Amino acid sequence: MIALHDLLAAESGLAAAATPVCRDGATLLDRAAFRARVAALIALVEARDAAAASGAGAARHCALCIDDPFDFACALFALFACGKEPVIPANATPGYLADLAGAYDFMLSDADLPPLCAGAEAAAAATSAAIAATPTYRIDPHAPLTLYTSGSSGTPKPIRKTLAQFNAEVHTLETQWGALIGDATMLASVPHHHIYGLLFRVLWPLAAGRAFDRALGIAPLQLQSRIAQYGASAIVSTPVQLSRWPALPGFAALAPAPRAFFSSGGPLAADAAQHYAASYGAAPLEIYGSTETGGIAWRRQDQSDAWQPVAGAELRRDDDGALCVRSPHLDHPDWHRTGDRIAFDADGRFRLQGRLDRVLKLGGKRVSLPELEARLALHPYVAQAALVSLEGVSRERVGAVVALTDAGSAALLKDGRVALAKVLRRHLADYFDAVVLPRHWRFRVSLPFDARGKLPASAVAAAFAPRAEGMEVLAEARSGDTLQIELRVPPTLIHFAGHFPGLPILPGVVQVDWAARLAAAHWPQVRALASVERLKFMAPVPPGAVLKLTLTHDSARRRVQFAYRLDGRDCAAGVLVQREDA
Repeated sequence: MIALHDLLAAESGLAAAATPVCRDGATLLDRAAFRARVAALIALVEARDAAAASGAGAARHCALCIDDPFDFACALFALFACGKEPVIPANATPGYLADLAGAYDFMLSDADLPPLCAGAEAAAAATSAAIAATPTYRIDPHAPLTLYTSGSSGTPKPIRKTLAQFNAEVHTLETQWGALIGDATMLASVPHHHIYGLLFRVLWPLAAGRAFDRALGIAPLQLQSRIAQYGASAIVSTPVQLSRWPALPGFAALAPAPRAFFSSGGPLAADAAQHYAASYGAAPLEIYGSTETGGIAWRRQDQSDAWQPVAGAELRRDDDGALCVRSPHLDHPDWHRTGDRIAFDADGRFRLQGRLDRVLKLGGKRVSLPELEARLALHPYVAQAALVSLEGVSRERVGAVVALTDAGSAALLKDGRVALAKVLRRHLADYFDAVVLPRHWRFRVSLPFDARGKLPASAVAAAFAPRAEGMEVLAEARSGDTLQIELRVPPTLIHFAGHFPGLPILPGVVQVDWAARLAAAHWPQVRALASVERLKFMAPVPPGAVLKLTLTHDSARRRVQFAYRLDGRDCAAGVLVQREDA
């Protein structure tokens, strides 16, 4: 292990310079190439400062919006060496950056960087003379940087941390799992703009002297191609991605088997953990923590569903159940109170019991949404549940978005959406007053987690409004390769205008478009359509109709059959044919 603030310090000999940093297909970028790239970016930042000499000293905060993980790492340490403070936005969309305009003085993006001649730099690093000529730079061990989280309200929230905190955390990770990972290459399906990806994908490998992959792998077949090149590997992902992989081609055939799967951003479903344990002999290592606290605890569900502290972390429970943590990952030596309620077991491990906030007052009764979610998740029809206040839609109402188990999907298909909602309301009525029970229900194959594995309240609320394409999805249920979707056609849909005056009906092209979009949401390869075959329209669809859409995916023949029904009669049907080259 090397301290992060010493990455640009003097090194001796070819061995240190040849320490792996990043793999890009057949190309290996080593420590010498890393330091050479950092030196080039330091010159870039210094030249920028010189060009803006009239405002010397003002341009201290730099927004780091670089998607390439190797260049990101090089730019990060170049900024540290220049005495700048990196600001790492959660994303680089124009609207998001506009919201952060007062938080940074200048920006570095992929487009701002000179081309990387990896082969030339690696060759140059192969001589001791080149190593000796590489400049050395001092970095403040307590150099600051700022990350952004969504915050409880969805507004970007700055979290200022120091390099010393990250250095403490990567040493914790190496102590905890370094022997297990060994010389494996770190493969990731998470971005490095958030603390989990930053730590596991970039900083930990840098400090430990193991390589990280330059590409972002999002499916088992993509991962397999990288593993075939690199050999030993460890996977860094999120619960939502890991839960999807067992159903995808190539999942159980990753060889050599990854030494570990890491997961963070929320709890991994128990059935998903079992899939990994059955296929690879161990469930994923789940990491619990936050941007403010860093890593707090971990678990492996094939061993226990309880969480245990990471090395060096001390935990306690406040009188109201709040988890408090004290660790070297914090910027102070005191206890930090989290917003999570926990219960310890006899072995000193703990289980999460929901958040302490998100308390609503409905009909004069106070109710905790996390408590409702936890009770709802106990029903055998419910895999996961998320509740949200729908004050903007219906005063004093709660909406529930429910990811169904196989049993729940079967009940939905057999008895229907309304009957299933009544069953779940009766289940909750054993614990809560009727006035606080959810009045609006949406049933899904999975919850709307984002790329970081988070579940924003805005995404949950969006389930109760028409989608951008116009339809309102009320329920989904999957059985094998068949997906059943119930959707409402809003009466105010723009497609009814002029089609036809006095007798509005939903255009056939819209029905085909909806079928294609909904199919692609579950089978992404279907986005590349070649044609639509056997298209038939049998009955008109009026405003306000509630349609039942059946999608059947035939992966071998690269097609999806769709059929709409309204009140028991066929409305439209056809076959979506995927492009051969997709």
